[in-house]
Amino acid sequence: MEATSCGGIVIYRGKILLLYKNYKNRYEGWVLPKGTVEEGESHLETALREVKEESGVEARAVKYIGSSSYHFSVNQESIEKQVHWYLMMADSYFSKPQKEEYFEDSGYYKYHEAYHLLKFPNEREILEEAYKEYLRLRKNKKWNPKSLDSI
Repeated sequence: MEATSCGGIVIYRGKILLLYKNYKNRYEGWVLPKGTVEEGESHLETALREVKEESGVEARAVKYIGSSSYHFSVNQESIEKQVHWYLMMADSYFSKPQKEEYFEDSGYYKYHEAYHLLKFPNEREILEEAYKEYLRLRKNKKWNPKSLDSI
């Protein structure tokens, strides 16, 4: 079975938004905000909605970064999950983890901290890609919250 999710690498003042998930006292760890595409939604709409729902952050999408995929099993069924990722910008350090989805904490972390906190290797890889793009945009003076065009 295949499933599709979308998410965001949200950056504010050089720091990256992470969420800490703890499902029924079973360690889950630090993750990037992401979730399942709902009927009628574009990938971008899903990514923005999931960031807002899971973290309370009103982010703006800057650029599509790419996709990652992984396998997991639910009730003996193998699921191939593809996640589409967007580089996003926030306008403050505010975040409020969504308790209903078992997120216990959220916050913005420096790149090297975020990289080591992330539980999943595929999320570390996409963070690396997104952060390189963020640095490139900043270097070229195209990372300006006031004048940036969203995609």
